[in-house]
Amino acid sequence: MAAKKTIKIEQTGGHCRRTDRQIETLTGLGLRGRHTVRELEDTPAVRGMIRKVAHLVKVVEE
Repeated sequence: MAAKKTIKIEQTGGHCRRTDRQIETLTGLGLRGRHTVRELEDTPAVRGMIRKVAHLVKVVEE
């Protein structure tokens, strides 16, 4: 069985003064505050969420 690809992301910006949709997207990614790091399955849905808040997160490794 092939291993699932994962992507590691880190939140670099805070959620203060952001739109509700951006805050909900960060929550959906499992990011709670600055410098929070999560490792998620690399799917098109996750990639789309990262694209929506690209100014608030960075990809640590692919």
